[in-house]
Amino acid sequence: MAAQGLSVFPITPSSSATSQSCRRPFEQCLSFNLSKSFVGTKLSIQPSGFCLIASRRRSSTVATISFSLPTTTAEGIGSDKKPKWSARSIKSFAMAELEARKLKYPNTGTEALLMGILVEGTSLAAKFLRENGVTLFKVREETVKLLGKSDLYFFSPEHPPLTEPAQRALNWAVEEKLKSGESGEITTAHLLLGVWSEKESAGHKILAALGFDDDKANELSKTMDKDIILSFK
Repeated sequence: MAAQGLSVFPITPSSSATSQSCRRPFEQCLSFNLSKSFVGTKLSIQPSGFCLIASRRRSSTVATISFSLPTTTAEGIGSDKKPKWSARSIKSFAMAELEARKLKYPNTGTEALLMGILVEGTSLAAKFLRENGVTLFKVREETVKLLGKSDLYFFSPEHPPLTEPAQRALNWAVEEKLKSGESGEITTAHLLLGVWSEKESAGHKILAALGFDDDKANELSKTMDKDIILSFK
């Protein structure tokens, strides 16, 4: 990818003609927009070519992560009817692995799934947690209190394997989506309520310590099939 970035700026002998030709590739990669406001005229420059490359990188990353997410093992359901994970739940899962690595834990547990949802931060589930006083800083603090710190010289694997409670939480999310009979994707709310369903897990204990309870879980379940509400006001 570095070669593609450097190819935008070709090196040629200096002359007026060649300097104009050198500008053209760069101009093609940028879009200019002049707009006026009450403070004056603004010039915005947007690298359109690089945005395309970045979007391709993001799509390939999501595709890689999605293979590590669980699917239902229920019989009699074709692959075309199996629910898919939403983009926010996939990113939350990826962030959960990263949080486990930051804390140098050997596995991705329910506490890491909880932190992953908060790190992603844009879903309804993450916003619901913050509105009820469950923040990333507090969850990290409670995690260290509950599970302790890892050895200084221990390094987590690139993809820390799921603990049994975390795997059951993910499976619960898939099964709950199938039971609902609703169309759409498995959201971060499914993931969060899956963590809450594991009563003996670290994630459940941390949520309970921070004031999350069954009433709040029931409230969240009402919007479980949505990851975000779009407003066009």
